[in-house]
Amino acid sequence: MPFHDTLGLRLFASCFLFALAMPHSVSSAQIVSGVPSTFGGAPPLPPGAILVPPAQALPRVVPSGPVTQNAFAQDSGSGALADQSGGTFIEPPFELEQLVATGGVPASLGQLRLLQRQQQRVAAAAEACTVSVQIGPAQGCGVIITSTGYVLTAAHVAMRPGKSAMLTLNDGRTVTAKTLGMNRSVDAGLMKIDPGQNARDSAGREIGWPHASLGTSENLKSGMWCIATGHPGGYEADRGMVTRVGRILAVYPDRLVTDCALIGGDSGGPLFDLSGKLIAVHSRIGNDVADNLHVPVDHYNEHWDKMQGGNAWGFLPGFRPVLGIRGNSEGGIANVVRVGPGSPADQGGIREGDQVVTFGDVDITDFESLKSAVSDTMPGERVKIWLRRDGQPVKVIVEIGRGD
Repeated sequence: MPFHDTLGLRLFASCFLFALAMPHSVSSAQIVSGVPSTFGGAPPLPPGAILVPPAQALPRVVPSGPVTQNAFAQDSGSGALADQSGGTFIEPPFELEQLVATGGVPASLGQLRLLQRQQQRVAAAAEACTVSVQIGPAQGCGVIITSTGYVLTAAHVAMRPGKSAMLTLNDGRTVTAKTLGMNRSVDAGLMKIDPGQNARDSAGREIGWPHASLGTSENLKSGMWCIATGHPGGYEADRGMVTRVGRILAVYPDRLVTDCALIGGDSGGPLFDLSGKLIAVHSRIGNDVADNLHVPVDHYNEHWDKMQGGNAWGFLPGFRPVLGIRGNSEGGIANVVRVGPGSPADQGGIREGDQVVTFGDVDITDFESLKSAVSDTMPGERVKIWLRRDGQPVKVIVEIGRGD
């Protein structure tokens, strides 16, 4: 049995046993990590979290045609492609409508089996658009969202605009991509697969890339089921994509919190609802194993034009890149006036009186250009810096620190 099938069965069976043990019905607002609040109560949420009460069951809506995606995924260049790539939307059976809309636990063994089967179908559809991302030594994930190859990821995976990336598809094939813009304040990043790398149809047109069906993060509620996919630790042919099934614990304006356990290398991968619509992108792990943070997909929609244009801005609270020096631009160069004791610059070998010539791939012309170059890095990134010290060139490697 595939890894994700076994995982789903264990999780669903656990929830089902809880449901059978309950003498009365339990609403989705009482469910956190699959455990009804009767068993000791739900854990406290951080300040500012939104715990939304369950809504009433929604009427059944059967789409008459293709699922309409968010406007930001409507790529003007898609007409040049033979779009045979489909999406990830899997219409849930009628019996699962309330679980899809509001969360909760299966009420019967038959519903449990339907829920597991729906999870399996969504996971199978997600394999083709969930990619492993390699940028230099750094590894993460991404999700293809258009037939022309736009890829959503986390900003800290994309690093900065204009970087070359290597993407590994579910069949092991590798393709190249280029990073575009990013909103670092919520950890949202964008890439695009370089053209000319996919197969062509009989008419000579490039076949479109498999892509996710886009949902919205506007009406998400705590207790709703969700499916996380990714390639933690990088692509492994024998293992393939890893699937985790869980539920939304809290909804914030800038992030979702779920109990879908993320591990190293998952960042940038997709989070789907039970109908296979993309609702968020994995960001990072919080202070607890059940504190898994995701970027709501609507943030990509809100800033699509800026990100598509290669703009980058902001930083996550607590993840501001720090070098640890002060200086000036006297003489038209970047002069180091003070180095903070124990700072990344101090540990990397930068000294007072040094002049910064290059920072990574960026030529430094004054202290402002150095500040701009530092702001384009991520905490933990190792950067090669060329200095001029007493008239002689000096190379140092500095690991960027982080501040509030």
